[in-house]
Amino acid sequence: MNLSILIPLLNEEESLKELYTWIIKVMQEHNYAYEIIFLDDGSTDSSWAIIEEFAQDNSNVKGIRFMKNFGKSQALHAGFAKAQGDVIITMDADLQDSPEEIPGLYEMIVNGKYDLVSGWKKKRYDSVVAKNLPSKLFNWAARKTSGVELNDFNCGLKAYKNIVVKNIEVSGEMHRYIPVLAKNAGFGKIGEKVVQHQARKYGETKFGMERFINGFLDLITIWFLSRFGKRPMHLFGALGSVMFIIGFMLAGFIGISKLYYMYNDMRYSLVTNNPWFFIALTSMILGTQLFLAGFLGEIILRTKNNEERYKVASEVNFI
Repeated sequence: MNLSILIPLLNEEESLKELYTWIIKVMQEHNYAYEIIFLDDGSTDSSWAIIEEFAQDNSNVKGIRFMKNFGKSQALHAGFAKAQGDVIITMDADLQDSPEEIPGLYEMIVNGKYDLVSGWKKKRYDSVVAKNLPSKLFNWAARKTSGVELNDFNCGLKAYKNIVVKNIEVSGEMHRYIPVLAKNAGFGKIGEKVVQHQARKYGETKFGMERFINGFLDLITIWFLSRFGKRPMHLFGALGSVMFIIGFMLAGFIGISKLYYMYNDMRYSLVTNNPWFFIALTSMILGTQLFLAGFLGEIILRTKNNEERYKVASEVNFI
């Protein structure tokens, strides 16, 4: 099979028929062997009923429906697990991603030059204040932190080799950072393609300004996981040891100073009246706690079980 097209969605009943017709047109024009997997992330409108209609008419259409809204990352995780195509394309269901970009993305993967190609919405039709400026700041921070030189981490239109999606773990809200996850997994051939961005035709966006706040928090998380996820003791243990040694040295200096004053019959105050005593004590306590945090992190890594992150209500056309 040439292509698996994954479409995560939430309450997009108005756009689904137009999107489906458009994708089928592109598939037929290029004679692709394909599957379309709609990933319904707990829609409360008639989106799932429409997907079931598509599946009845076309055996290449498949669907996964969550019992409730678990998030885009969880939807993509479920889709990646089911995808059978040599190349996997992800795109949003709101018609802002053009299916006409699929052949170009596909060719960039099959020629062997890239493991992953991310779309770049160079010209956007979103609000400048609400989305464009925060997005530019977010993408700059993501580039500097991750070392992945992409201009648009948030673009939902991406293409992957099958082996890439089978070897990355997308959880939480990490869908923005799939290229970083791929790089960390050893897939370093990451490219970018300028794609057409279209104004939203139906409804309203499901994401508010909080997505950028969450995005920056996720960026910190993925930076930590990429550097210390396998060995948390390397971070917490090192910081804890440094802080404990500093505190211990300060405490030693205070003790020696007191002995010096006592030996020379000089007047001295109680140790507890010295502010450096409390700084030393705090440093040793924090150092011990950080060391224990690293130790516990190591234990958790070795004993953790993979928990189920979402519940599937129903599926269509999967054997």
